[in-house]
Amino acid sequence: MRWDNLSLDGNGDREAAAWPLIERGAVTKTFDTPDFKGMTFYEVRARSVLNRVPGGPGIPAGWTLNPYRGCTHACVYCFARDSHRYLDLDPGRDFDTRVVVKVNAPEVVRREIAARGRPGDHVAMGTNVDCYQRAEGRYRLMPGILAALRDYRVSFSVLTKGTLILRDLPLLQQAAERARVQTAVSVGFTDPALWRALEPGTPSPQARLEVCRRLNEAGVPCAVLMSPIVPYLSDSPDQLRATVKAVAESGAVSIAPEVMYLRPGSREWFMRWLGEHHPHLVGRYRALYGDAVQAPHWYRRRVLDQVWELAEEYGCRPPQTFHTGRPPNWSAPPPPPQDPGPTQQALF
Repeated sequence: MRWDNLSLDGNGDREAAAWPLIERGAVTKTFDTPDFKGMTFYEVRARSVLNRVPGGPGIPAGWTLNPYRGCTHACVYCFARDSHRYLDLDPGRDFDTRVVVKVNAPEVVRREIAARGRPGDHVAMGTNVDCYQRAEGRYRLMPGILAALRDYRVSFSVLTKGTLILRDLPLLQQAAERARVQTAVSVGFTDPALWRALEPGTPSPQARLEVCRRLNEAGVPCAVLMSPIVPYLSDSPDQLRATVKAVAESGAVSIAPEVMYLRPGSREWFMRWLGEHHPHLVGRYRALYGDAVQAPHWYRRRVLDQVWELAEEYGCRPPQTFHTGRPPNWSAPPPPPQDPGPTQQALF
């Protein structure tokens, strides 16, 4: 088990006998409210919340911050699902319903920044799972995290599908007066039926675009990650046009399209869903993706070219730079990484 950077906290229910993959004595919490029905939260105390991400060719090394593991958004395609295996949990149903909460994240990030010195550029949040998922409404970890980043003048970015970010708008504005603050919402499509099927725990695409509008009106730059574009389900010319038009009307500072990835963990979960809801597409997906994580270059080029043409038509600009969710190096030795999942392409 990879709980080595976490310790247990509180006096909640013990369920080790019923759930052997969590070490004996693990504290669990369930809440008797409709929003959290069937969900279990593991409250832990993290030793570190700033995660070192190694660089590569053309990609700077840096840091990410994730106060949660697992996500109540329950997006069928989520690329981060496989990271739950590092906790000996299932990347399917467990990822949606068994969420690890780093309850001391605000105090730890403040301590880490004080000990290391202020990062040179920024810290990326929302690169693995959403820090503004529904659980944040109960645990309220982000206000303390944002306050720490504000107080130490740390530049940061937040990528979210949630509307809870508007709760923290005053903190975001204060932080933006001291350092560079970037935000983005993820909206891959605007089709209501597809949203309900693929992203059942998220606010609607229209609600997310309203978040974009309000953040920009408040002086906090917000872009749109048009992701994922789902082959054969959201990639028709009419669907792409509707989404780009809605993004443009939201006032997004930029748009960055991305075709759906099928990484281990998410691949199995998505293909199971596809077989149940669109069995006629299973063969086409196998032919399109094969064993690869990405759709082939010819497909991505065709779809992305359509999006860029539409973006030009509607006055949406591409990102000026591509922030990879990897802030620059600190001089002190990094803590061991906690979230080994993929890093989200950026938008700014």
